[in-house]
Amino acid sequence: MEKMKRMVSIISLIFILLPATLAFAEEPKAPAPAGQEAPAAAAPVPAPAPAAPAWDAKIAADTVWVLITAFLVFFMNLGFAMVESGLCRSKNAVNILSKNVVVFCVTVIFFWFVGFGIMFGNGSPYFGTTGWMLGGADNSPATGDAYKGIFASLNWTGVPLFAKFIFQLVFAGTAATIVSGAVAERIKYFSFFVFSAVMAVIIYPIAGHWIWGGGWLATLKTPFLDFAGSTVVHSIGGWAALTGAILLGPRIGKYTADGKVNAIPGHNMGMATLGMFVLWFGWFGFNPGSTMAADPDAIARVAINTCIAGAVGGVAATFVAYMSLGKPDLSMALNGILAGLVAITASCNWVTPGASFIIGLVGGVLVVYAVLFFDKIKIDDPVGALSVHLVNGIWGTLAVGLFAADIGGVKGLFYGGGAAQLTSQIIGIVSVGVFVIVVSLISWLVIKSIMGLRVEKDEEREGLDIGEHGMEAYPDFVGASSKRS
Repeated sequence: MEKMKRMVSIISLIFILLPATLAFAEEPKAPAPAGQEAPAAAAPVPAPAPAAPAWDAKIAADTVWVLITAFLVFFMNLGFAMVESGLCRSKNAVNILSKNVVVFCVTVIFFWFVGFGIMFGNGSPYFGTTGWMLGGADNSPATGDAYKGIFASLNWTGVPLFAKFIFQLVFAGTAATIVSGAVAERIKYFSFFVFSAVMAVIIYPIAGHWIWGGGWLATLKTPFLDFAGSTVVHSIGGWAALTGAILLGPRIGKYTADGKVNAIPGHNMGMATLGMFVLWFGWFGFNPGSTMAADPDAIARVAINTCIAGAVGGVAATFVAYMSLGKPDLSMALNGILAGLVAITASCNWVTPGASFIIGLVGGVLVVYAVLFFDKIKIDDPVGALSVHLVNGIWGTLAVGLFAADIGGVKGLFYGGGAAQLTSQIIGIVSVGVFVIVVSLISWLVIKSIMGLRVEKDEEREGLDIGEHGMEAYPDFVGASSKRS
């Protein structure tokens, strides 16, 4: 407890002193010697008015499109908060909502401070070394060339730096939020806080640099491709979540000694369903916005592929759940839709609607069996985040190498492209997975040694809302002093 208090104090001190340090970084001018008047200031010469930026209609349209879609992706934070809290117990609702609030706040600060520069700055094939705090020149033109090579006529180099940053920031926040659901109902609040900072500073930016920052995976002979983030966002978040869930262990009462799985139902399926629809709506920013340009043909193609894959994923998961569990489980249907959306994210610009149907169908099937698999091996994931984001992030990344339909020069195995693209996709999946697992494991273990990871058993039984926050989400319905399982 004392170690955790010291860590929280240090973190608070950093947040207090950092802005002051930056504000007073400019060296003050020395005062005039005693008895000597300072020379009169010369009459100010009016500075010439800055030249108006030479924006043309195309750049303006691209910028507006990038910003609007960034705002849609930001809105997905609400969806994650609703899905995760709805699928967990009422005694932990405040804790889950609070984590979804703080994870984005932490990501904003650390991704602005250093993460964006590591991901998109110039440097080595493995990480960037320029552009911290968005300082200096816009370092993205080199990155823009990499995007242009991947996306054919699409290019983000004309979009202002701040617009690029806000779009990439909300993606970074999404990757960190994925971890929250898989470790829900038993992780210490400030331990999660610190890991979120690690995601924004190290894990997400470095792996992202390899793919979207012109790094080594983007410069393979056949470049690794991930249009909107099945690997960059979803698998990165999924691998980090898997490591955390394993180290934390299952919730009390989830598994019995003889291997039986005890269902722990969510407290508000209405909230979870609304959250899913918020996420689906936000995905129309997530995927179409990744065109980085107001290209009508690309936006329309990506949007319809996104919609079809999500819908088919929901239908497939419903029927597979009925065949496997005997009932059309609503939580499986919700996760089936999200699984289809995750699966289409990598390939949505390069496949046909027919291929998106297949990709979503497989995603909906996979998510049900993945949930059952993780329970079988006793990895407790309260909201199915691993099945949705990790398993289908991998599947969606592979789908590029299978179904890319010679759009923008990208050909998958089934369209005469041979195995080259599929091979690159496998290399990317494995390399990102190994990197994220290793760094996540080290980070979780360091946090555990300093602050601890898991709350005490009595606190877990009572609920993290009381133990971690001293409040409840529904005080008028459940007594604060009651002991609940």
